[in-house]
Amino acid sequence: MFLNKLTLVNFKNYTEASLSFSDKLNCFIGDNGVGKTNILDAIHYLSFCKSYFNSIDTQNILHDEAFFSIHGFYNKNGNKTDKISCVQKRGHRKQFKLNNKEYDRLADHIGMFPLVMTSPSDINLIHGGSDERRKYLDSVISQFDKLYLDDLINYNKVLNQRNSLLRSFAENHSFDKTSLAIWDEQLIRLGNVIHKKREDFFKELNPIFQQYFETISGGREKVSLIYDSQLFQGDFPELLDTALNKDRIMRFSTVGIHKDDLKFNIGDYPIKKFGSQGQQKSFLIAIKLAQFEYTKKMKGFKPVLLFDDIFDKLDDFRVKHLIELVGNNNFGQVFITDTQKERIARIFTTVNVDHKIFKIENGIIEEIE
Repeated sequence: MFLNKLTLVNFKNYTEASLSFSDKLNCFIGDNGVGKTNILDAIHYLSFCKSYFNSIDTQNILHDEAFFSIHGFYNKNGNKTDKISCVQKRGHRKQFKLNNKEYDRLADHIGMFPLVMTSPSDINLIHGGSDERRKYLDSVISQFDKLYLDDLINYNKVLNQRNSLLRSFAENHSFDKTSLAIWDEQLIRLGNVIHKKREDFFKELNPIFQQYFETISGGREKVSLIYDSQLFQGDFPELLDTALNKDRIMRFSTVGIHKDDLKFNIGDYPIKKFGSQGQQKSFLIAIKLAQFEYTKKMKGFKPVLLFDDIFDKLDDFRVKHLIELVGNNNFGQVFITDTQKERIARIFTTVNVDHKIFKIENGIIEEIE
């Protein structure tokens, strides 16, 4: 699967733009702030019906304009071209269409044109709280498992009800174990299903991640990606029973899959504290490449891969390994942004792969040799 053509009107800093792409590597070069990332974000819209960076759609409309539109033309396995359209007008709901037919639910589009994106904001996976890592984990799994997303939504509803009941007990100086058990039963059922799917996902993702990190780093560091869950410490019913007194004091549920986390280590230590900026970036890239591989396996074809500001903090050794990696036949279409024209030119003198280079300046995009 690859994106043949992209057209934009009034999207972020672009009044109008129309681009045709290579089905392998596409590079956007220009100074910071010229709009390189905005092109990638437009492509992200076409897969996920939303921005990677800003959840408020109307804020992505060019200043003082009434709407934005994004149109993408995709080819899947040599078959007919699919047209995806996204139009957001001020004061109206977002319109999203496939081949001119509007979706009733945006969720029906998710996963049809898979995409994996990495950007500097991904550093929040390392430095942010556990909720950032759970959100990432859930977003990947739910692309392929609609039941997982439904179970997760229902789990959070039950959790809120249980927490509300715990607060009520504390405020009224009362306690009714029978009424709490009603929510416990649902929490346990849904939590166990979600936990099993997360565990199965990690069993598949982890060896792929290890392989990609070793390739990018040349095997110079040892890293680990660990799924950390309280449910590994015992049965969920027993954990809830043991934590009951603490829950009543704290007025919320202290155990469950809503406390799950991911541990990122280099050697035996947290990469957050002991990894260099280059090592941390390599770690995140390896996670996203593993996600790409998992997506490809689940969908049966190669997703689009977006790399925003990919080379920053990486030495030349890692850059060369990375480009050689994504340029091989295991990967499909790749989009890259960079600030240094010379670096891009140097890369393609040593790596022979079909590519296009676009220079962006003052909101104007120009394809260059």
